[in-house]
Amino acid sequence: MYVPPIFRADEAKCWAFVEQRGFGSLIAINDGFPVAAHVPLLVVRDGDTAKIEVHLARANPLHEIIARAPNVLVTVQGPDAYISPDWYTSKDQVPTWNYIAVHMNGRARVLPDDAKWPHVDRLSDTFEARLAPKPIWKSSKMTPQKREMLIRSIVALEIEVLSIDGSWKLAQTKTRSDRMEVARMLDWRGDIDGGSGARGISEAMKLSLLE
Repeated sequence: MYVPPIFRADEAKCWAFVEQRGFGSLIAINDGFPVAAHVPLLVVRDGDTAKIEVHLARANPLHEIIARAPNVLVTVQGPDAYISPDWYTSKDQVPTWNYIAVHMNGRARVLPDDAKWPHVDRLSDTFEARLAPKPIWKSSKMTPQKREMLIRSIVALEIEVLSIDGSWKLAQTKTRSDRMEVARMLDWRGDIDGGSGARGISEAMKLSLLE
């Protein structure tokens, strides 16, 4: 991903975003063409290194493609929003789009069958914890027959991340007054298109003004 230096985030910020977002796109190449799946993902830390775990439906041929060609791209998108030139305090502006995104290049491998339930439990523990005070759902609540049927229907993968790049495109090239006014207009506009982009970008822009 091309990232102008002024928009580039450091690795720690990128990893924190990926960990919090927990959802992205897994992309591999099959006969010269990209193939993608949209997946929940888990960051697994080991000292100073971090890997990504995901799983796919066994019926999804992407895991077979990855077994043959393990180099993959994982993209994680945050909020995004259209920016009107009329929202700047300065003149002679053009339309643009502000966004947050992280790309990770890596090498994936299919995990053995005995690693699948630990993967599922780590994933559910992570996201169930966000629903507190609700008790965390455990796979042990399922009947053995249902557990076995479920685990046979998925393939778990581990991705060794070789590089990570993040772009926080939040009007950093503009004046402070321009940035403040754009953030204000995004708050005013709200998420009228049904997405979460405008308010999310507004909050990110406000935080960037404090950095």
